[in-house]
Amino acid sequence: MSYKRTLVTCALPYANGPVHIGHLAGAYIPGDIFVRYLRMRGEDVVFICGSDEHGVPITIKAKDQGVTPQDIVDKYHKVMKDAFTGLGINYDIYSRTSSAVHAENAAEFFRKLYDQDDFITQESEQLYDEEAKMFLTDRLIEGTCPKCGNPHAYGDQCEKCGSTLSPEELLEPKSKLSGSTPVKKKTKHWYLPLDKYEPWLRDWILEQHKEWKTNVYGQCKSWLDGGLQPRAVTRDLDWGVPVPVEGAEGKVLYVWFDAPIGYISNTKELLPQSWEKWWKDPETRLVHFIGKDNIVFHCIVFPSMLKAYGDYILPDNVPSNEFLNLEGDKISTSRNWAVWVHEYEQEFPGCEDVLRYVLTANAPETKDNDFTWKDFQSRNNSELLAVFGNFVNRAVVLTHKYFGGKVPANLKPEAIDAETLAAIKPCREALEKYIETYHFREALKEAMNMARIGNKYISDMEPWKVAKEDMDRTASILYTCLQICADLAIAFEPFTPFSAEKLRGILRVGIDAGTDHRAGEGTPTVNFYKADEGKAVHTRPTASSPAPAGNLVLNWDMLGNAEILPAGHELGEAVLLFRKIEDDEVNAQIAKLEAIKKAREEAEAAKAAAEAAKKVEPQKAEVTFDQFGAMDIRTATVLAAERVPKTDKLLKLTIDTGIDQRTIVSGIAEYYSPEDMLGKQICILANLAPRVIRGIESRGMILMAKQGDGKMRFITPQEVVVNGAQIG
Repeated sequence: MSYKRTLVTCALPYANGPVHIGHLAGAYIPGDIFVRYLRMRGEDVVFICGSDEHGVPITIKAKDQGVTPQDIVDKYHKVMKDAFTGLGINYDIYSRTSSAVHAENAAEFFRKLYDQDDFITQESEQLYDEEAKMFLTDRLIEGTCPKCGNPHAYGDQCEKCGSTLSPEELLEPKSKLSGSTPVKKKTKHWYLPLDKYEPWLRDWILEQHKEWKTNVYGQCKSWLDGGLQPRAVTRDLDWGVPVPVEGAEGKVLYVWFDAPIGYISNTKELLPQSWEKWWKDPETRLVHFIGKDNIVFHCIVFPSMLKAYGDYILPDNVPSNEFLNLEGDKISTSRNWAVWVHEYEQEFPGCEDVLRYVLTANAPETKDNDFTWKDFQSRNNSELLAVFGNFVNRAVVLTHKYFGGKVPANLKPEAIDAETLAAIKPCREALEKYIETYHFREALKEAMNMARIGNKYISDMEPWKVAKEDMDRTASILYTCLQICADLAIAFEPFTPFSAEKLRGILRVGIDAGTDHRAGEGTPTVNFYKADEGKAVHTRPTASSPAPAGNLVLNWDMLGNAEILPAGHELGEAVLLFRKIEDDEVNAQIAKLEAIKKAREEAEAAKAAAEAAKKVEPQKAEVTFDQFGAMDIRTATVLAAERVPKTDKLLKLTIDTGIDQRTIVSGIAEYYSPEDMLGKQICILANLAPRVIRGIESRGMILMAKQGDGKMRFITPQEVVVNGAQIG
């Protein structure tokens, strides 16, 4: 089906922390590539995103930091918005679910479904924190996993053994808010009966959308085959959109219900007069770019909500990527194991496209993939710099050297020239096919293949040598090279917009980047980029006043044409598109991650030791008073100590008991060295029957305390006393 327009959304990032590279690879860079491509093809597109700003985790962070939830979301909304802008991800609107427009829109959405009796109500007992005076979500409950004994399992999952749990299964559950033991309390909530929509979903997804990516289709099928259950759409909380019905005091819309409505709210905020054509006109195509963890919400839950409402369009596609790992380990915000985008932009200024390129080239499109700093360096230095940048630089520098910086005439063409230019067109066709089927990694390969074609051509033709004998042939070689440079300025615009713009500045050309809705209502402007004194200058002329006269404007249809830059066209100065990434730069990033991992491991070890130290051995069988009285426990001092040969655990100790000097063999060598023992006052069981250990007669036993961590510690007198003093 052909569409008049395309509405593209990216998953609303949660305003509880900054954006990391996993987010970029999962949804945001793919969405931006797709939108840039469609705009260059002349299609009408609106690009929607914004911050997801409600939910329990935000309230917890606010409580921990002694601020309000609004303070938290205000901070991270700006951090995330700036991070996206810094990487050239230009949404038509980046709004937020705490806006007044969204509060009104989400409430109206709920109210209509409520009035249509699309919800069911259920009263249930849920865990309640009497000290914090609030109901607890699963993640606010912590206890001991009944399957592996992990004392820090959540109410929904044990991250140590991976078991799915319910709060009722936890041993010794505690509230993470107050540390108190939660109690059960009745509460009423509204539920969306997803089971009611299951037959429709099975047909709509499994039969009508078999073209969806296999990871998306497979996860949807798994959910449907498992049987859908009603899902609560309200929560007992004071941060969020209030439930707009009587009897719902102290309740808000559940964040999973609230957030996707944000797409509609943000469109309405951008285009208050015409938003309905983007959400209700069948000639609009809706595409959601999301990460793996959002598939069920965008493919099953949100479509069910839209279906229930009645007159909204449904997503045409939901391209989702898998997870991106970092240096072989799962990216985790709680463990600070991530490359934060705002930090990257500060530490690698001018290298925005390098990150875009690497995350696209290594995108987790069909399975989880790994980002490493060494691969980041290699792809920049051996691909962007050595192939793309090197080719452009040689072509432009040689043109300045031999032809005064003007595109030479094609004076002496040969068959190889036409064959080389013709090879661009199949790359363009493959690139288009891959983008339109959401395979951006393969599409980028085709763009880079164009650069490889140019780099091989200039290396094979060696115009710097030909110029010594045949300047006309040199002209044709460089003419061919410059046409490929123009191709690259078009082909790389969706993937690496900053370097593509820099290249257009070198070539002194503009580009028709399509419609722009950021101005809101009215006639969309056309984004022309013109060249002025060798620098790319953005202009946004109206449709009635297009690009400035005399400005050469590229468009997608020119890609793969034999001639784009006419002879005599003047070039700007040659500048490097990319710089080399040095070893010390990536080593510093690796060292930073290693320091984070080391600190985390030390903290976890200390926490484990502290937990273990709290544990005590179970009580042994009872003894009589007479049995205890038979034990002669005395103080003693160690006079000499040495390891028992050919053992790892035994020390031979010579001690002064105040009665005599004797030898005791003790298994404490893994905790204490002989040097540690000299002069130490200890307590011993003096009347233990002698025992020969490794050929040494041991007379007595040292009293030790064993904690939960397994380490042995001495029982010593509080004050120094004479040897032989009896204890008891």
